[in-house]
Amino acid sequence: MNNLLILERLDRIERLLTVSKEVLTFEETCDYTGISRSYLYKLTASGNIPHSKPNGKMIFFEKKKINAWLLQNSRKSNDEIESEAIAYSFRNKRR
Repeated sequence: MNNLLILERLDRIERLLTVSKEVLTFEETCDYTGISRSYLYKLTASGNIPHSKPNGKMIFFEKKKINAWLLQNSRKSNDEIESEAIAYSFRNKRR
C-alpha cells in the first residue's frame, strides 16, 4: 500500500515537470488540461483544438495555443462588469 502511494506521488511529480515544456505530447496534454483521452481525440479529429501531426501519426500540442484555447470565451465577474459600468457612466455623463 505504501509503495502505491509513492508511485502515485512520483507520477504526479513527473506530470508537473512537463509544465516547463513548450510542446506537449498527447498524453502530456491530457494530464496538463485534465481532458480525457477520448474527448481529446474527439477534439483533434474534429479540428476544434489546435494541434500538429508532423509525420501524420503522432499528435503534438503547443502549450501557448492550448492555454489560449482553454481560456477562450472567458466570462467577466460581476465586479468587473460593475466597474466597467461605473467607468462608462462617468465617461458618458450628460451635461
